[in-house]
Parts: sequence; structure tokens; C-alpha cells
Amino acid sequence: MDLKLEVIVIPVSDVDRAKDFYTAAGFRLDADFPIEEGYRIVQVTPPGSAASIIFGEGLTTAPPGSSQGLHLIVTDILEAKQDLEGRGVEVSEPFTDATGAFHHAGTEKRVPGVDPERRSYLTFASFSDPDGNGWVLQEITERAPGR
Repeated sequence: MDLKLEVIVIPVSDVDRAKDFYTAAGFRLDADFPIEEGYRIVQVTPPGSAASIIFGEGLTTAPPGSSQGLHLIVTDILEAKQDLEGRGVEVSEPFTDATGAFHHAGTEKRVPGVDPERRSYLTFASFSDPDGNGWVLQEITERAPGR
């Protein structure tokens, strides 16, 4: 049986500000349902993604900005950075991890620049939404076997 990740709920403090940020960043607006006072559902989807994010009112008890390490996979990290910046998103410079593996939490052990050989899975860049929910761009040009 397949188990497919469909939606991730992220906590925000201002629904309209978050909606403006994500749609300006190029995410598709799928739904905005103001169900009742204190209960609103907004769903957006990153370009090319099968999974979406939902935010709103009355959806989570997590503090705004507490979602971290949300990954968006890109085939060209420099192009993705340029596109997002052109949309008004502040994106970190590309980096690799000092261990040569997956990145550490926060900014610990970041090595500036893209992987010298541009190997898949090893180059990252990051950005945050207005509440501080943290996103990571990860460059993958060739998937590992079985992926």
C-alpha cells in the first residue's frame, strides 16, 4: 500500500500575510475557506509539488514559526534562489554541510557555496516565511536508486 504525503500544516500568526507571502513566492493558491469565526483553512502548493501546505486559524496549537526543515527539492539551486529572490523572498547563499552529508539544524557547520562537483543531495539554501517557519532548498539532479 502506498502512503503519500499530501499536506503539512504550518503555524502562522497572520493568515493573510502568510497567504500573500506564499502566493508571491509562486505557490499556487488551492483554497481559502473561512469556515467560521476562528476557523479558516488556506491551502497552497509549491510549483511542481504533489504535496501542499495548509495554514489558517484553528488548525494547530503549534506556535507560529515553529515548523523547521521543510524541504523543497530543486534541480538547480542557483536558479531557484534567483527566482525566489525575484519574487521578494530573502534566500541564504547556497551551502553544503561540513560533514558532506545532510545539513545540520540551524546554521551550524555550513560551508559556503555549492558542492564543487554539483552532486545531488549535497547543496542547500534556506529561507523563512514572515513567521519564521524554515524552508530548505535542496538540489537534486539525479535521484538515488529506488527514489
